[in-house]
Amino acid sequence: MKGFVKVAAATPAVSVADCKYNAEQIGQAMVLADGSRADIVVFPELSLTAYTCQDLFQQQLLLDEAEAALLGVLELNRALRIVAVVGMPLRYGGRLLNCAVVMHKGKICGIVPKTYIPNYGEFYEARWFSGGAQIEAGATMRLCGQNVPVGTGLVFETDTYNFGIEICEDLWAPEPPSTSLALAGADIVLNLSASDELVGKHDYLRSLVTGQSARTLSAYVYSGCGYGESTQDVVFGGLGFVAENGRMLAEAERFSRDAALTVADVDVEKLRHHRLHNTTFAQAAGAVSQKDIRRIEIPQVPAESDPDELPQRPVNPLPFVPQGTELERRCEEILSIQALGLVRRLEHTHAKSAVIGISGGLDSTLALLVCVRAFDILGIDRTGIVGITMPGFGTTDRTYQNALQLMRGLGVTMREINIREACEVHFRDLGIDPSQHDVTYENSQARERTQILMDVANQTGGFVVGTGDLSELALGWATYNGDHMSMYGVNASVPKTLVRHLVRYFATLPTTDKDVSATLLDIVDTPISPELIPADEAGNITQKTEDLVGPYELHDFFLYHFLRHGRRPEKIFQLARVAFRKPTELTAAHTDEEIRHWLSTFLRRFFAQQFKRSCLPDGPKVGSVSLSPRGDWRMPSDASSALWMETMND
Repeated sequence: MKGFVKVAAATPAVSVADCKYNAEQIGQAMVLADGSRADIVVFPELSLTAYTCQDLFQQQLLLDEAEAALLGVLELNRALRIVAVVGMPLRYGGRLLNCAVVMHKGKICGIVPKTYIPNYGEFYEARWFSGGAQIEAGATMRLCGQNVPVGTGLVFETDTYNFGIEICEDLWAPEPPSTSLALAGADIVLNLSASDELVGKHDYLRSLVTGQSARTLSAYVYSGCGYGESTQDVVFGGLGFVAENGRMLAEAERFSRDAALTVADVDVEKLRHHRLHNTTFAQAAGAVSQKDIRRIEIPQVPAESDPDELPQRPVNPLPFVPQGTELERRCEEILSIQALGLVRRLEHTHAKSAVIGISGGLDSTLALLVCVRAFDILGIDRTGIVGITMPGFGTTDRTYQNALQLMRGLGVTMREINIREACEVHFRDLGIDPSQHDVTYENSQARERTQILMDVANQTGGFVVGTGDLSELALGWATYNGDHMSMYGVNASVPKTLVRHLVRYFATLPTTDKDVSATLLDIVDTPISPELIPADEAGNITQKTEDLVGPYELHDFFLYHFLRHGRRPEKIFQLARVAFRKPTELTAAHTDEEIRHWLSTFLRRFFAQQFKRSCLPDGPKVGSVSLSPRGDWRMPSDASSALWMETMND
């Protein structure tokens, strides 16, 4: 699929010092990886001989047999599309090097020696091997009848991705070679490794892999020795990792006796987007000398594109919502950011009150909870929070009662101002028919409510706390100069899919009154609605937001990938197909037709409604995605969406 590169970490079974057997196992894994449409496969350190040969590495027969075995692997590789990277010992200039050999279509493209040779603990590689850092620039060597570039600063370039190589201990060094390789343009780092298993070591190694992928904004593919290595003093667990910018995409099963192939699709387009976006990366790249970097072209033909192929990688349908115990920690962190932002604004303005419209819906509930926490931090009586419920033509008894119970339970000042009469006068002044429930009918109510809030703020010496969330801002689902406006918008960078969890989290806190908790949980279960259209005969909500603009779980997914990763519409569509293929505990399944329809809606509305985001009130940023014109997103209000919409219609 366009923009993705399929990578594989192979851990074949080995037999110590049996190069012919090892070459056969490598060949089988290489064919299997090619059959899985992988673009590149990496094997463990010294995989042609096995890592644990010890003083046998000084035997000329073993070294000669390793080269002979490599010829067989090259011949097999000639018939495949895949790039393969194999570990083996090689003689160079009177030294023995621990090397990675890169091959494609039967040609050896380059040889990368290990930079750092460990000689501590259970490792004593310096007994046999020399480091590759001292190899002169532009060096070559003869191998299998080919004249091949050799050195530690090789960056291999294909039409779709670039990669670099480091070997085992290199990752553990204070300055891993992968840092300079990434700064030189390597999107993917391959690590041929032989790290033994020790209690607690696995977690630390895993953190090294994910951490280095994050630091270098790269994909990191790690292949470690497995079953068949000598267990004389140590055991190798057959580790396989594929990480991408700090996130683990795939892992091999540890301690397996079977050969393993760990495959995942890495998103090179996303990585390159982050590098362009992260100006610090560019500064670091500019500060690093490129004189020791050699670029080697590999004319690999991309796999034939299959429009129905889904990316082989985990795709979270709720990218804004963490899973498990992390969710509680995230909720507490966000509430603290929101509350502290409001605390500072209250102190700076010397406000006597915080005025907020309470509808009984999710957003105004969250904003009220933030106000309560801010006042508690300041040690101010909660009566300084002026909650105003403003029943209108579409207000249902359920939301109205929840608004009253919530304000009463939290101990804030309660006011009720019905907007019906004021709106009816306004309709008469405009000469419109109130039975026509058009945009004027709806927006008049929203603006009437905002006028009330602003005037009460003046009346009480305070300011209006906004309730609108990030998802509504992305879709423009707010009335311009109505609920679009406030004096401080505490929810401005909180997406709708997370608002629900924040309210539920507050309801479960041990300090929350049980009646307040019950009200909060009922609000969580209430359909999302602006309640601007009259209820049905039974008093139920008729105007459900997600029926009109689409499911927020989809829109938040689109927003995250569009803004956070700069993805193309067709790529967002393919990822959504993976994420929403099956229902989960928190999300529904969506068909391709539904995803495509609502993605078109998202793109159309996102571009058309930018003018509302260009004049947003202040509000705290809480996550990696924000639409503030003073922060993450600056866009002309009259930018054309044609390019994005055409892509959707292809």
